[in-house]
Amino acid sequence: MSSISKVEVDQVILPRIHNLGAGFEVRRALPSAQRQMVGPFIFFDAFGPTVFGPGEGVDTRPHPHIGLATLTYLIEGEIVHRDSAGHIQTIGAGEANWMTAGRGIVHSERTGPPLRATGSSLFGQQVWIALPRSNEEAEPGFSHHAVAALPRFEGDGASVTLIAGTAFGRRSPVATFSDMQYADVVLSAGARFQVKAEHVERAIYVVSGQVEAVGQDGQFSAAQLIVFKPGAEVVLRAIGAARVMLLGGEPLPEKRHIYWNFVSSSSERIEQAVSDWRERRFPGVPGETEYIPLPGEA
Repeated sequence: MSSISKVEVDQVILPRIHNLGAGFEVRRALPSAQRQMVGPFIFFDAFGPTVFGPGEGVDTRPHPHIGLATLTYLIEGEIVHRDSAGHIQTIGAGEANWMTAGRGIVHSERTGPPLRATGSSLFGQQVWIALPRSNEEAEPGFSHHAVAALPRFEGDGASVTLIAGTAFGRRSPVATFSDMQYADVVLSAGARFQVKAEHVERAIYVVSGQVEAVGQDGQFSAAQLIVFKPGAEVVLRAIGAARVMLLGGEPLPEKRHIYWNFVSSSSERIEQAVSDWRERRFPGVPGETEYIPLPGEA
């Protein structure tokens, strides 16, 4: 690579692409063969922009989670969330849904009937945050955060929305379990933006456009996850208009095991979750009867 890799960048990760049908692609940057986590972030999925025709949409059937929290953030479109704790919530553009799986939760995500009838677009991310060991068996929960609730500031060609955690002297109302940051950063052409060393591990995911690190060679393009070295001084410059997601936080001290939708510091706990899902011991989503079998099982 260019000299930038010797100074500021630890890894550049290209996500795997999963086609879920109807032209709906998901780009999974974490976990990867190169790296499992950035801070407490153990999954990073980016989807869209996708345009659905009339009658089309997202239909993620009920599926389980343990040991993590999911954070959904949309740039365009809507998704209806339902879970086994009884929550029903439509998330729209600029809003955030935080779901704590803890000891176990089941949820579905679908395009609602009005948008399914007319057709719609969808663009955003869902990330999974591994919970600290002391919180892995927490009570399942859910919170929704509207556009106006998320801290936002502008300056020097940058518009920043702090979705979760702490950064830039601000704190998001999303109740997290560990030190982390997750922010949406929109840059005008030529704008500079400092990625402060406020957290031990930091990365950006380029949503659109291109960015470079000031004073170094190399450019980063859409659908790349760039992990910075701890403590590195990083100033991004947008080459044309660009948008990046900033993520990171304190790494968890214990290794995390991951299988399908389950995350835990204990491999035995993963095995128990697999057995519980196979034997239908997880709670159901009220009003829904569909079921996603375990990988490799009909």
